[in-house]
Amino acid sequence: MIKHQEISSADLRGKIKNKEICFGGNARLMIYGKLDCKSGKRTKPENRIFFETENEARSAGFRPCGNCLNVKYKQWIYLTTQ
Repeated sequence: MIKHQEISSADLRGKIKNKEICFGGNARLMIYGKLDCKSGKRTKPENRIFFETENEARSAGFRPCGNCLNVKYKQWIYLTTQ
């Protein structure tokens, strides 16, 4: 897990290119999604966080984005309401 404010733009681009960062999240709302998600791109930099894998995001307590990870979000809803 990497906070946006703790990484330079060049390092961030390098990690995305090398697939060390594949998902972004909103630390305030505890939501993660794809890096190209329209909703995620609106996240303020001070709330933005990055993950290498979905498992890393889920283990940190984040839920899937309802916009870019709709199927996984619906599964998450189903599992949390059981």
